[in-house]
Amino acid sequence: MTSIQSLLRNSLATVFLFIVSCGLYAQNSFSAEQYREDLRFLQDKVHTDFPFLFKKTTAVEFDAEVEEFYNAIPELEPHEVLVGFTKLVAGFEYGHTIFGWWDGIIPFHQIPVFLNQFDDGIYLHGVHKDYPDALGAKLLAIGNTPIEEALKKMRPVVSAENDQFVKAYGMHFLTFPEFLHAQGVIEKLSGELELTLEKDGKTFKKNIKALPNQRFPSRYGMVEPGTDWLDARDLSETPLYLKNLDKIYFYEYLPEHKTVYIRHSQIQDDSIQPIPEFYKEVFAFIDENDVEKLILDVRLNGGGNNYKNKPIVTGVIANKKINQSGKFFVIIGRRTFSACQNLVNELHTYTNAIFVGEPTSENINFYGDNHAVVLPNTQMKALLSFAWWQDKPQWENKPALYPQLATGLTFAQYITNQDPALETALQYSDTGFISDPMRYFTELFTSGQADKIQPEAERMLEDPHYAFFEFEEEFNKAGYNLLGQQSFEEAIYVFQINTSLFPRSANAWDSLAEAYWKSGNKERAVAYYKKAIEMDPDGSVGANARKMLKEIEAVQD
Repeated sequence: MTSIQSLLRNSLATVFLFIVSCGLYAQNSFSAEQYREDLRFLQDKVHTDFPFLFKKTTAVEFDAEVEEFYNAIPELEPHEVLVGFTKLVAGFEYGHTIFGWWDGIIPFHQIPVFLNQFDDGIYLHGVHKDYPDALGAKLLAIGNTPIEEALKKMRPVVSAENDQFVKAYGMHFLTFPEFLHAQGVIEKLSGELELTLEKDGKTFKKNIKALPNQRFPSRYGMVEPGTDWLDARDLSETPLYLKNLDKIYFYEYLPEHKTVYIRHSQIQDDSIQPIPEFYKEVFAFIDENDVEKLILDVRLNGGGNNYKNKPIVTGVIANKKINQSGKFFVIIGRRTFSACQNLVNELHTYTNAIFVGEPTSENINFYGDNHAVVLPNTQMKALLSFAWWQDKPQWENKPALYPQLATGLTFAQYITNQDPALETALQYSDTGFISDPMRYFTELFTSGQADKIQPEAERMLEDPHYAFFEFEEEFNKAGYNLLGQQSFEEAIYVFQINTSLFPRSANAWDSLAEAYWKSGNKERAVAYYKKAIEMDPDGSVGANARKMLKEIEAVQD
């Protein structure tokens, strides 16, 4: 990937520049046949030029969606056609593969509010000055649809790789009446949306007028308060992660913590100082001053040019003062995406970073750079990814990079300028925290302290800092590694721990059954396969267990 390609294509921020910069468009009139021709054109282009995108969906499933959409088009309104194309492309489930709904060729409207999904619900954290009573209210329903149901209905429209992406970049779909109508959230399309809100202990309904699609003032998804816009946050002070948002990056020394804090929110050069010079200055400051910790905050970073990551990664590796366990922290979150996903992948692989905050919004390995496929009749665009970015082996691919120290953010914490992620990094000490649980469990196992594994795992499961560690999956993986080495007794022991920790997991019992079968204990294997079937009678685990029981019966016969 060239630098320019990376800058233009490997950044969700770039994609959304199209959104905020589009003007208002007069509605074009297209026939059903023209829409259908465009759909066939897109279908053919996908099969011919982008067949590698069939990873999370199959060609058969895609074609079935196309046929259903094709047959429905004559009865659809233009906005429903727009949403149909958007859903079709979103089905690939890659954030860079997205339909250009923002072009305005088929116009739509939005209500002037900013929504954010906090730990305790979705709130209107920013509103236009015409709706001050809605500022800071919790969103309970849109029309007659409860917000939880509305989220489920809108999910297929979002080109998301995981739920974090939806939280970061999908909330705006809840403010588009045309999209809400097409997805069945509201029954009737009108010039306003009725919201059910909760504020100060009271529930009330509020009608908010929809405006033609236009730019609302924001930075990194946060409202820019001013003459016409209001922010629910206490503006008398500013937390570090929202400070100096006019700069792509800045650093500040926190002497009381002997810590250097960096907020870096795009992978591109700031006009004031390019990335290599900035980090050269930062690491020189660290070397020349009483610094014990470095905190790199990329929770707002939606990407840019991943060729510019090198001086960050090599700078950390070279700095022996910082590249130690407990000295270097990276704050990640739901807006960490694209070229910044490449950055955190590399920091995870090559440094001693401890990751704090929320999971990222991109898969670890992902399809990035895209080509614009222009539909011949309407001129609408589908941005289809062509470049596969594999920073880690396929067996280490995950839906996101997960934090080792998990923190969230409630609405009350937001409006009072608290920052649990930063506070966790600042207050961290090695006492009691295990940054790599499976390595720790392995050390216990090999040192004759296997009896400590289960109680330690139970302790960690109760600790919110380990909220995103996949204990069941990792124990299952460890068990199969032992099984592959024909260490049957040890594998059974690990699988038994997993069934004790996750007694309602059909997969855990299925794995234990397999270990007993391969060890020669068919009686227990049969019992545990039957247990797996009872727990998952109609699912894939139950189906596998039934297949294995037939194999066992065949051997016995």
